[in-house]
Amino acid sequence: MIRCREIGLADLGAIADLLTRGFPIRSRDYWIDGLRRLSVRETPDSFPRFGYMLEHERTPVGALLLIYTARNDGGCASIRCNLSSWYVEPAFRGYAPMLTKVAQRHKDVTYVNISPAERTWRAIEAQGFRRYCRGLFFSFPALSRPVRDMRVEVVRQDAQAVDGLSEADVALLARHAAYGCLSLVCRAADGRVVPFVLQSMRIKNRIAPPVMQLIYCRDVADYVACAGAIGRFLLWRGRISVALDANGRMKELVGLYRERRKYFMGPQCPRLADLSDTELVIYGP
Repeated sequence: MIRCREIGLADLGAIADLLTRGFPIRSRDYWIDGLRRLSVRETPDSFPRFGYMLEHERTPVGALLLIYTARNDGGCASIRCNLSSWYVEPAFRGYAPMLTKVAQRHKDVTYVNISPAERTWRAIEAQGFRRYCRGLFFSFPALSRPVRDMRVEVVRQDAQAVDGLSEADVALLARHAAYGCLSLVCRAADGRVVPFVLQSMRIKNRIAPPVMQLIYCRDVADYVACAGAIGRFLLWRGRISVALDANGRMKELVGLYRERRKYFMGPQCPRLADLSDTELVIYGP
């Protein structure tokens, strides 16, 4: 008998073992750390905390990890689900559609796949997913002209308030700092305060210390405006490039463009440069 059910707390060790077999480049600790983060983060009511599993003789033979987040974008409440790591043991691949069917059954949820392998693009599109991001632009922000008198400040994980930011913005920055990200604000001379979250990027299965990925900003235009200040701040810390979601070359920035698609399915098209509370920060790059 094969059955599909929610992953529970008691399953985490076996799920970590399964995913370690399925993704040999990842350690068991990588999965355990991410699952522990999911176990304590706020999850919208009635949605699974970890995702779903295929079970055979009380042993997991497949898993699809999910990350549900309640969002309020521009005053519009919604639910986003990051379809994260998926693996089914070869002998049970015929049952894999059970996982995707149960995981994607909510019509009012926006599902995102932010790290699909190129070989899966056509299959993802056949499932009804649409591309919302074509690639990454690897910018060299230190080459951008800085805004006069703009200051860059680090926001720590214990931050309770930041002058000029809402409680929601501060909570997002502090939460991502606790995940190991670099949370920043750029403070302009006119009093404008702009939040950013960045994270060390993994390239070809290795962490690339000189490269950071832009996890969150309110608008890509904010990054363009603050790139000079951010670039000089990062340069002192040995980081020379910031990669951000893009649909082509960005004439406002110096850098290189590479195709790396992201997909969504559901009522709300995600905006570029908002990867907050996704697998990139919950599990790590």
